Amino acid sequence: MKKTSRSLPRFPAALLVALGVGAWVPALSAEEAAVAAKPNGKKLAADLPVEIAHLTQPPMVPPPIGRKHPAKVVVDLEVKEVTKRLADGVEYTFWTYGGEVPGKFIRVREGDVVEFHLNNHPSSKLPHNIDLHAVTGPGGGAASTFTAPGHSSQFTFTALNAGLYVYHCATAPVPMHISNGMYGLILVEPKDGLPPVDREYYVMQGDIYTQGANGDQGLQYFDNTKAVDERPTYIVFNGAVGSLTGDKALQAKVGETVRLYFGVGGPNITSSFHVIGEIFDKVYAEGGTRFAQENVQTTMVPSGGSTIVDFKVDVPGTFILVDHSLTRAFNKGAIGMLKVTGPETPVIYSGKEVDEVYLGQASDAGAKASAREAELVAKKAAAIAANPEIANITKEIQLERGKKVFLTSCFACHMADGKGLPNVFPPLAGSDFLKADKDRAIRIVTKGLSGPITVNGKPYNNVMPPQQFTEDQIADVLTYVMNTWGNDFGTVSLADVKRVHSQN
Repeated sequence: MKKTSRSLPRFPAALLVALGVGAWVPALSAEEAAVAAKPNGKKLAADLPVEIAHLTQPPMVPPPIGRKHPAKVVVDLEVKEVTKRLADGVEYTFWTYGGEVPGKFIRVREGDVVEFHLNNHPSSKLPHNIDLHAVTGPGGGAASTFTAPGHSSQFTFTALNAGLYVYHCATAPVPMHISNGMYGLILVEPKDGLPPVDREYYVMQGDIYTQGANGDQGLQYFDNTKAVDERPTYIVFNGAVGSLTGDKALQAKVGETVRLYFGVGGPNITSSFHVIGEIFDKVYAEGGTRFAQENVQTTMVPSGGSTIVDFKVDVPGTFILVDHSLTRAFNKGAIGMLKVTGPETPVIYSGKEVDEVYLGQASDAGAKASAREAELVAKKAAAIAANPEIANITKEIQLERGKKVFLTSCFACHMADGKGLPNVFPPLAGSDFLKADKDRAIRIVTKGLSGPITVNGKPYNNVMPPQQFTEDQIADVLTYVMNTWGNDFGTVSLADVKRVHSQN
């Protein structure tokens, strides 16, 4: 029989000679030689091909990983603090990984070396970090990623265990950071991948604690007492009431297999995850990679945990995703939709579409009402802005509110007469620097200012720290400053502040 390189075990040539074995030694491939030269026979990160991770906003998922070898995967994730819709007429300042809640979906392969970069946007008010449950090591990366506003941190880990893992902020107070939206999912695919499906979606549940009651209008703030007592004002899918309903519903076609990567950011509330009108064909319990059960109606997902569910859609219609602790769904927001199109199958089901009575404001009619409400609110604002008398009254209200903000936080440096301190703090009265750029003024109040500037021809070089004002307060105080001490620099509206913040 002809000898081949696989007919005998391979040993180093020096060992064979020492044992008195003949000089025949099977040749190693270049890749095998590189592995043999490394500690424990494993490649070092420097030897691996490099990939930039493809991250996706919810509810989308990056495509499956097709390669059959490990790689060095570079993940860039940015923390941004953004004011966004929480419910109709309700806004909340979320702390996010990537601008959305939950954070961007991360997909790597078992055995990958992950070079993780966490970037904290300069507009952030607070430091943040990240604890990835997929990391084997103290803190899950939290100690290595404590990042101040305007800074970046980096660390590296090997994805040793396949599974679907939660990540979240672990900066104190941790429950507040998580409740404000700092959570997401990282999937570590098994080396051989997961069974293929037609569609994959990303959904996470979180509990939010606001000072106002559910539905109270305007910008809401975190309520620590409610959080400690575990009395959430809202329990939502993907960061907001209605984030997965109406025209934002998930989509599929009859006959397709759907996989949901579902997690619970918390910080406190466990989910009884259920899809009304469907059975989970397979459930990968607790985010593991072996399906533990078949034909499941509802699966429990703990706070800081996850699950993977697969199911085939056999009939068209609207299928409702809920936390089956149902007041959370119908009263607090933990509800979504999967809209399936395709031919009817009367043998399987011959009923009518889900009716409005069952879904209430989450129905298509409710979604249309919400859209119409938003349209009318915008028209009202435009009508008010076009009415000079109302506009003047609004400006006067702003001036009085802004004066109170100025007297609380600003006058110690800029003086009550707006003239500042010579050679130390620049004047606001008659300031050419202030008048030249309204957007810049908004950014300075939000982010602070340091370094040399010139005001009315005179140099100044000092530090103004970022101010902890709401967006309304920023608009009010700048309107006051721009219309006091003889200034006539125009007004700053809440819309102006939001526009500038959206650009950062």
